[in-house]
Amino acid sequence: MELHELSAKETARGVRSKEFSAVEVTEACLARVDRFEGSVNAIITLTAEAALGAAREIDAKVARGEDAGPLAGVPYFAKDNFCTRGVRTTCSSKILEHWSPTYDASAINYMNAAGAVMMGKTNLDEFAMGSSTENSIIGPTRNPRDLNRVPGGSSGGSAAAVAAGYSPLALGTDTGGSVRQPACFCGVQGMKPSYGQVSRYGILAYASSLDQVSPLARTVEDLAISMEVLARPDPNDTTCDAYDRPRFTEALSLPDLAGKRIGVFEGFESSQMDAELYGALQRAAGLCREAGAKVESMDLPIAVKYGVATYYVTALADASSKLACYDGMRYGSHIDGATLNEMYVNTRTACFGEEVRRRIILGTCLLTEGFYQNYYGPALKVRQRMVDEFDELFERFDAYILPTSPSLPYVIGMKETDPNRLYLGDIFTVPISLGGLPGINLSMGLNALGLPLSVQLVGQRYFDAELLGIASVLERVMGKPGVATPGDIQKDRGAK
Repeated sequence: MELHELSAKETARGVRSKEFSAVEVTEACLARVDRFEGSVNAIITLTAEAALGAAREIDAKVARGEDAGPLAGVPYFAKDNFCTRGVRTTCSSKILEHWSPTYDASAINYMNAAGAVMMGKTNLDEFAMGSSTENSIIGPTRNPRDLNRVPGGSSGGSAAAVAAGYSPLALGTDTGGSVRQPACFCGVQGMKPSYGQVSRYGILAYASSLDQVSPLARTVEDLAISMEVLARPDPNDTTCDAYDRPRFTEALSLPDLAGKRIGVFEGFESSQMDAELYGALQRAAGLCREAGAKVESMDLPIAVKYGVATYYVTALADASSKLACYDGMRYGSHIDGATLNEMYVNTRTACFGEEVRRRIILGTCLLTEGFYQNYYGPALKVRQRMVDEFDELFERFDAYILPTSPSLPYVIGMKETDPNRLYLGDIFTVPISLGGLPGINLSMGLNALGLPLSVQLVGQRYFDAELLGIASVLERVMGKPGVATPGDIQKDRGAK
């Protein structure tokens, strides 16, 4: 196995034992980037020299016999909405194209302190608003499993980097599915922790009541290791709950699912989603039974019927407030105007993309008198009804399985012109975000065309460790997703 194919655990163990050096691992991943990035376009900013410098420091610690950390020498990429001191943070937007923060996000601090080596910043839909990573100042990212297809979004660059072997780990953010759906499309493992598990400090917000820092990896074990690094109280983030987190890796010792109660979501017609993804859902249910779990069907009538509408009312209202600070005055791009109002209009029109402008306008409308009472207020009540629905479910089940996406990754440039239809692709992910629940995209292998299949595992809030344990049992049967070699799949497969 080549160095770029190693898991995070294998990499850290090899570096600590001096089987190979952190510099050698970093160089192997940089070589992978150099070979394939011209096709994949997953990276906005590559910090090669800084990464090699950090790797040399790790090797020096190991040579001195010091503890180099649980992620010693493990390369990782961060989505370009994480603040990184001295490294530009663009959110894939013209308005922040040349902005460099003066501090690191808490998640970046935690990763670096654990010995991980940051390689750079990855592509995303502008301000994390999208599901395909096509809305970006550097153009679309391509799916390493099939270069004709999208990698999902908004954390598509991070998912593509892990799938292509640029690094064993990457950080993304998940607001309504922005890590789970790209993990699904790129054929890797991705986890949205419970809301409040991981600090959001230093994340350029889209919707603060929903955003959550989320890891991507090629193994469930690496997700658990990442969670032990990332999940901790942070006084800089009042939404990051102050309680002692469990040892997430200890949950991976679960031998089987005996005694577990697993629900399988069947509140939809099989014709509403791709047949192979429906088959993956049924196969996952069968594996749970074989592992000793009691498996029963379940439904989410409120969440499925009202989830997408509730999510977009809630998220867009939040986004309107959060993005008000990008006014051309304090930081970021500035376009002159004859008056203050004209300057605002010129700056935001020229520097925000179409999708971001659409969401800001809709969100602002939702917060005006009349619309607030008729839409935003009711949406908050429906969100609470969903939470109640989830609570009732978890009286019957320890976890449940549902699709991550209703469709396989679609061809680049084939987005629906009607954004309402595009938003419906989030139907299985947004209810989990609204409930603050943990969700894991679990790879279920590839179809005959080499396109990824997957399911979504969902657990009770703050039962992230238990959910990782269930995922690890299923992964032992299904196997871990491998590294993709971009370009191996025939170009014409994208049209099939």
